[in-house]
Amino acid sequence: MEDDIRIVSINEENIDKEGFFCLKSRKKADGYLQKKEWLLERFKEGLKLHILYQGKRSFAFIEYLPGEYAWRAVNAAGTMFIHCIWTVGKGQKSGFAKRLLAICEHDAREAGMNGVTVLTSSSPWLVDAPFFISQGYQAVDQAPPSFKLLAKKFNDAPDPTLPKNWDERLQSYSDGLTIVHAAQCPYVPDAIMHIQNAADELGINSRTVALDSATQIREQAPSAYGIFNVVYNSRLLSYTYLLKKDLIKLLGDELDLIGQ
Repeated sequence: MEDDIRIVSINEENIDKEGFFCLKSRKKADGYLQKKEWLLERFKEGLKLHILYQGKRSFAFIEYLPGEYAWRAVNAAGTMFIHCIWTVGKGQKSGFAKRLLAICEHDAREAGMNGVTVLTSSSPWLVDAPFFISQGYQAVDQAPPSFKLLAKKFNDAPDPTLPKNWDERLQSYSDGLTIVHAAQCPYVPDAIMHIQNAADELGINSRTVALDSATQIREQAPSAYGIFNVVYNSRLLSYTYLLKKDLIKLLGDELDLIGQ
């Protein structure tokens, strides 16, 4: 029922009680604890996180902040930038995402910003472009392998953009398998563990590189997603979970060392 819906804004005072939607059943997990500490710092920069409940169950959330503080490799200053918008279960067909998006757009207008920006992809972990296009957003830039930067502009300010020097960035990760990561997503530690375990089984040396600020991600991340990247000898393999079979498929002939 309509009157059974409530939207809770998360802040430093209620985060222990409400959580932040993701990993709410694993509050002692490394990813949960890292994300909580990360959020406490981002609240100071204007980050907003809203969780939509119907009854006692949470079905959707949105996380956004001023574009100059975005933890993606984007140039989106002057706009509100959406990190995540997600729905689960029956929330996917209930208009909940539209409700949360409207709150973000309202906040951007109230703050006198030029619009709202979001990074999309046809691969997992990000919402694909069609949802935002249906809400009046337009593609303003793109990046490999499948990223599109979308914006809803409120005025004639310049478009937000993505970097163009991806090949140059990838050259910084030329020695074997590198997992480039940041604390914005609580699922990243589990993803790192999966990939390191797979690499160990395949006899591939791996290392991790932590990016600890929005500026580092904007300037150094090897993909637009920024906060999680798997690179092998200067080649971007993925920005999501990889299991052993995934690594074998992506590396192909480069895995001659294990007889593939």
